[in-house]
Amino acid sequence: MIYQQLSNHKRKHLALLIDPDKHTPDSLIAIAKRAESCGVPFIFIGGSLIQSDLAQAVRTIKTQFTRPVILFPGSVNHVTPEVDALLFLSLISGRNAEFLIGNQVIAAPLIKQAGIEVIPTGYILVEGGASTSVEYMSNTRPIPAAKTDIAVATALAGEMLGMKLLYLEAGSGAVNSVPSAMIQAIKLQCNIPLIVGGGIRSVSDLQRVFAAGANIAVVGTSIEKTPELLDEMMKVAP
Repeated sequence: MIYQQLSNHKRKHLALLIDPDKHTPDSLIAIAKRAESCGVPFIFIGGSLIQSDLAQAVRTIKTQFTRPVILFPGSVNHVTPEVDALLFLSLISGRNAEFLIGNQVIAAPLIKQAGIEVIPTGYILVEGGASTSVEYMSNTRPIPAAKTDIAVATALAGEMLGMKLLYLEAGSGAVNSVPSAMIQAIKLQCNIPLIVGGGIRSVSDLQRVFAAGANIAVVGTSIEKTPELLDEMMKVAP
């Protein structure tokens, strides 16, 4: 199971997030080939608003990438049997019922029919210094970066509700990544694997996130701008 790979506490993982709307078929092939050659263990694919053919994008990626491709869905319409697994996200930091349970109810029969491995994930938005697409599309407010106590309580609630992963997200293109103190506090209180994404722009950012306790760090926007940075980040991934 892919979940067992994601939850391996003996090592840290770097995951590459690909938004297919930001790529051409040629650039998808190029980034997937780079990810394969430098040993990226997982590709997450998704975005808040995808207008391109996601299933075809996954097929294109898989011509070059032999490891798991995991759906990071922004909509029910993104469900495709082409992926190897799916983060079944519940936006537990927000109070919009559609993103807590409504969309999940609509998606569940489609996911069951597709036979995709499902990984229940508590999704927590954290203020990253700029308004993000997911904040706008979900009509929810992120947890303020200084409110570590709220973030910890939210993460604990997700774990107690049966989530198998926690995903702390500063948002695509965030000015600031999730604070180290928040990552450390959640890691101290929770026993399930912790994913951290948004605002990780450099090798030092990545090292800080791992040192704070993240099991999986997700990079996307920085790699779109500077693809060779992926090679440097994989050299320091524990």
